[in-house]
Amino acid sequence: MVNDFNLQEYLSNGAERIVKDAIKASIKNPKESLFLAKFAKHTKKAKKIREEYNRNGQNIPIFLISSITSSCNLHCTGCYSRANHGCDDNDPINQLTAEEWEDIFRQAKDIGISFIVLAGGEPMLREDVIICASKFHEILFPIFTNGTMLNEDYLKLYDGNRNLVPILSIEGNKEVTDSRRGEGVYNNIVESMDLLKKNNIIFGASLTFTRENLSELLKDDFINQLKDYGCKVIFFIEYVPVSGERLDLAPGDIERELLSEAIENLRKKHEDMLFLSFPGDEKSSGGCLAAGRGFFHINSHGQAEPCPASPYSDINVKDTSLLEALNSNLFKSLRDGDLLLDNHDGGCVLFEHKEDVENIINK
Repeated sequence: MVNDFNLQEYLSNGAERIVKDAIKASIKNPKESLFLAKFAKHTKKAKKIREEYNRNGQNIPIFLISSITSSCNLHCTGCYSRANHGCDDNDPINQLTAEEWEDIFRQAKDIGISFIVLAGGEPMLREDVIICASKFHEILFPIFTNGTMLNEDYLKLYDGNRNLVPILSIEGNKEVTDSRRGEGVYNNIVESMDLLKKNNIIFGASLTFTRENLSELLKDDFINQLKDYGCKVIFFIEYVPVSGERLDLAPGDIERELLSEAIENLRKKHEDMLFLSFPGDEKSSGGCLAAGRGFFHINSHGQAEPCPASPYSDINVKDTSLLEALNSNLFKSLRDGDLLLDNHDGGCVLFEHKEDVENIINK
């Protein structure tokens, strides 16, 4: 039963599993192994910080998703960020500065957040913010990038700061990737992977899965190909529809169960790789983890949102602290209510109940 479910223990155990598997995956990479050994100590300290807050009635999530820019150099089909007007081609106005992001990262460290995803738009357009992130070795920063902007400066930055882990988005084979991301993008991604591999930098791939393509992404040939390219981390990201017409592509319980079983098998078969899914099986995690239950999102303008797929906010971190943002009326209403625990057909529960979310905002 949900009432018997210990979310903090579930998430802490999950974080420890991630670090343990990451150490195993990097055993042949001395720089990475040394960093992860130190990072494991940081995660234990962060866990104690979160537990202390929890004893005082304040839940602190382990994960923060930061969209550090609304700009992108690609126009990918079905991009939720563009659909939610979180990404465009105009010059960004009133985006958070590098100094403001650095302050957010510092606050995150102080309250026990261990993982901060850097997203966008295209995050590698904000080298200034990524340099700020590199200073916080207590936090692991997966950088979800389209893989088209790697250069010598970034290679040096990643080599010197192992808490920065580039995660390159790829849709499958060349034909599928280029059809969604643009002609020539697949070759560009492979070239970037080759550079990262030659420079002995740990990196990963992000695979967006739907009802239609999951079986293809799980095929041995494709996983082995990514392994040959040098990928050490593979994220399976659940597709969230950007309109009601694409609900048919949203994964359901059958696909999630298939993925969960497949990941367990992949972990046994490829011990030198790390396999993760996001958001994961909501049933096993006691419901949706958005709104600060397990993670939350800050967009490029500073608005604190339940998750990237639910672009609603009633507070801005330009005007307040991360702790105050976690206790906003919207976040508290979602956590205290039963909406995040609701059964849904597939995709995002907040997307399916966006009118309810809007009603909370408009109260």
